[in-house]
Amino acid sequence: MLVELAVADVMTRPVETIAPDATLTAAATRLAAGYGSLVVVENGDAVGIVTQSDLVRALAAGDTSGTVADAMSAPPLSVRQDDALGDAAEVLGDADVGQVVVVDDDGAVVGVLSATDVVDYVPALARRHAVPGSEEPTAVGERDRHGHVRRPGRADTAYEEDDWAFEWDGGDGIAVGNVARFSKRVTEGDVEEFAHATGDTNRLHLDDAFAEGTRFGRRIAHGVLTLGLVSAALARMPGAIIYLSQDCSYLGPVDLGDRCMAMCEVVDDLGDDRFRLDARVQNEAGEELLEGASTVLVDDIPEQ
Repeated sequence: MLVELAVADVMTRPVETIAPDATLTAAATRLAAGYGSLVVVENGDAVGIVTQSDLVRALAAGDTSGTVADAMSAPPLSVRQDDALGDAAEVLGDADVGQVVVVDDDGAVVGVLSATDVVDYVPALARRHAVPGSEEPTAVGERDRHGHVRRPGRADTAYEEDDWAFEWDGGDGIAVGNVARFSKRVTEGDVEEFAHATGDTNRLHLDDAFAEGTRFGRRIAHGVLTLGLVSAALARMPGAIIYLSQDCSYLGPVDLGDRCMAMCEVVDDLGDDRFRLDARVQNEAGEELLEGASTVLVDDIPEQ
């Protein structure tokens, strides 16, 4: 079990501030410099927070001559710097916001915490982010022979399921620093179907009585099934993704019923539409289960 993190361990600092009477152009210029958000401060107090999404909504509405006060989210939600990270994740998820202000014991603003900051450490938060292309369920849903209800897929996937969640921070392109995250619950059915599909019927994964006598003391998921979550994350990156290579180390077992998240960060542009990524898988407790490196080739999605 990893040491529980506090908000102060993850938050972004120093805080970038802006006045409520600043122009939207001034705010856009600041955000374009790489800041995820700006805390709006008036007379020393935080009165709001403005993000790129806030500016896009304001400008799309034709508010080209407005001020930050017209676009900001107010009042800003806040968490304390010594709050447990899991508690802060609940605040973000329940409010369905991307950023909150972090304050100290005196109420002074000391940082900003974003969903992107948190999701690497609290995989459960990613479940709140809908898989793009599957926000609206079909009226009935198509059920496969295993009983899973399938939803319409994206341009690059044949279908999605309600339990799956995906997040990509790179827009329509791929660049160094972009991160893909995919999470799902690894069920007993997944393990049994994987055993049948691959022929890996090791009793450690399928036989409770046998597994009790092993070093694990219970059934666990196949290691390659865990690695499959990395493949699922890569598959949803922009383009038609072709897996070229993978190396990995298994750090811990996946229990049946665990919700796990694969996180893949682009670390190198190899040229010719090839990219190398660092990959890892965590469970909901934040325990590292797998780490490795992937290389992919990105082709254009075929015209339909």
